[in-house]
Amino acid sequence: MSRQSQNSDLMIVGAGPAGLSAAIVASGNGLKVTVIDEFLEPGGRMLGQFHEEHGRWWVGKRIAEQLIETCGKQGVSIRCGLSVYGLLKSDGLWEVSTSEGRLSAPRVLLATGAAEVPVPADGWTLPGVMSIGAAQVMSNVHYVKPGNRGLIIGMNVLGMAIARELSVSGVSLAGIVLPPAGTFAGSSALPKECLRLLMGLSHLAPSPVLRLGGRVAGALGMAGLVSKFFPRRGIKLWDIPLMLRTAAIRINGTDRVESVTLADVNGAGEILPGSEREVPVDFVALAGGLYPLAELAAVAGCPFLYTPELGGHLPFHSERMQTPVEGLFVAGNITGVESALVAMAQGRLAGASISHEAGAYGVDGERHVADAVEEVHRVRSSALIQFHPDIPEVRKKIYQLWQATYQAGG
Repeated sequence: MSRQSQNSDLMIVGAGPAGLSAAIVASGNGLKVTVIDEFLEPGGRMLGQFHEEHGRWWVGKRIAEQLIETCGKQGVSIRCGLSVYGLLKSDGLWEVSTSEGRLSAPRVLLATGAAEVPVPADGWTLPGVMSIGAAQVMSNVHYVKPGNRGLIIGMNVLGMAIARELSVSGVSLAGIVLPPAGTFAGSSALPKECLRLLMGLSHLAPSPVLRLGGRVAGALGMAGLVSKFFPRRGIKLWDIPLMLRTAAIRINGTDRVESVTLADVNGAGEILPGSEREVPVDFVALAGGLYPLAELAAVAGCPFLYTPELGGHLPFHSERMQTPVEGLFVAGNITGVESALVAMAQGRLAGASISHEAGAYGVDGERHVADAVEEVHRVRSSALIQFHPDIPEVRKKIYQLWQATYQAGG
């Protein structure tokens, strides 16, 4: 292979919250930074996200615009519409193979984010069936309603957060229901498991009574008992019927979605005979959750850990966002699914770690990195959107394993 000339000091794959935040820190410390993204414009998932955060609206598109503007002022090169399909280290440089040629840099940060888990259901190939993320993009990015009246299949943090966004955007929803029981749905089809998750989201509830009830039930470990007495027709959450004891059996239609067949289920997710009924809708959003989009880390030779609390398989990394592969760093949802605020803090930490490794901080490098680590802890502990209650403890175990493996001669 011929030697490639160095295009940048740092190549970042992913122009979302983590990648842009890292670019700002690294470029602010004098590094020449290039950011690559396959989408046609930078911003990532932030472009369609908004929610109430401690009494104020957090609007992802505005945050993205601020990050992009700062990157421009600091000379960061952002190249969109480029797909990356290869990473290879040679002669001290990473060769990044893209759809428009090869780029190279001594350091690469993977900030590729996460992808949605597909949830198959009978009738899911009909026009009008989409992922919950697709409904979010249609409504919040392109300002096109996904339909006149829809149904969300799947109860998880992603689905609940986007249901709130769709409701605020004026999209009518017939309800949020469970997926049909089966191999693909797993525990997500069980009322008890879904209620346990919802208890962890009680701070998002619009009613103080619901918030208090969720905290009390969670503290007493009453998920099974509460799910048994949960109203069969559900409760209203942001004016959306939340039907914890109802599953979608079949999506109906000829040339497009026309209705969904629902049925009541018991605690094991089994259909109660005679409870089937049809609900007219013209679109269905499937909410299967998220998993880290980490294929490029595998191509680069990074080892992985399976961590279901963080979405599945993720690249082994340190608390400073390093991987065991020299010159390769990760940040954001590729390290485990969390909120955009955490991804931004991780991006700043990665930018500080890379700057320190490049010698940009001089003798103050350790202090800057330590401050960035503490910031990630603060943001994670106070973030409104929490994808799993055990994330802080799981993160701690990962970083302890890193120390035992790479900092103790393992």
